[in-house]
Amino acid sequence: MNEDFKKYFNTGEFAKLCNVKKQTLFHYDDIGLFSPEIKDENGYRYYSVQQFEVFNVILILKEIGMPLKEIKYYLDNKTPEALIELFENKITQVNKEIENLKKIRKFMKNKIEITKKACIIDYSKITLEVLKEEKLVLSKSIENLSYKDYLKVVSEHMDYCNKHQLTSGYSISLMINRDNIFKGVSDNYSYIYTKLETNSKIKSTFTRPKGLYAVAYHQGSYTTIDDTYKKLIEYLNADNLKIGKYAYEEYVLDETTMKGFENYITQILVEIEGAL
Repeated sequence: MNEDFKKYFNTGEFAKLCNVKKQTLFHYDDIGLFSPEIKDENGYRYYSVQQFEVFNVILILKEIGMPLKEIKYYLDNKTPEALIELFENKITQVNKEIENLKKIRKFMKNKIEITKKACIIDYSKITLEVLKEEKLVLSKSIENLSYKDYLKVVSEHMDYCNKHQLTSGYSISLMINRDNIFKGVSDNYSYIYTKLETNSKIKSTFTRPKGLYAVAYHQGSYTTIDDTYKKLIEYLNADNLKIGKYAYEEYVLDETTMKGFENYITQILVEIEGAL
């Protein structure tokens, strides 16, 4: 080998250094994106140490989704000013992606926590628990709506949640007022709601008050949830406890963890009036 070439990496060595396949280097050379510093008369390619930094920039830009065509345009027209402008724009993009990934991580952690808790609960028991206040975003009223209008409100609420990235891992939940509970029409809900994280900057439209709640669990679809409400009412009547204005229904095991409506688990929180 020519002594001069000992200062360079061949294609295999440079590919290993950059943790890519040799075919990637060949492809980048073919499209004019990144070429070896030297090609000898036999067609062998040689890369310099200095080229590693350029290739690293290509990998980083590709990693954050910049098309090879745009990367090539930058490299063909590179200046200090162009680099500063490009990287400042990409930092803004990366920051947004980081925030999005944090939300995804939070969603997953909350879902894990909810599911773990659901797996150790005795669903046959009704308990009394003091719960802290919770900030909620409510839909428009869905009480006494036609099916068509109900779907419209659900869509509007979902759109709002998606627009404001309210993806905390909590299922969309339901509120029902006590009058409908006593009437036995527990499918005539008042609102759909979504929980807000404690540090959320989104303005809540309702606060579930701190206080004493009866907590029960219903296994099965909403079509049989009246049975669980009857048990709740009997339980509360036995202790002379009065139902507050609303009950809150939240899926703890749903379609993401269970097959079939008959296996869903719904947590029911019934506010106790004047308990605290």
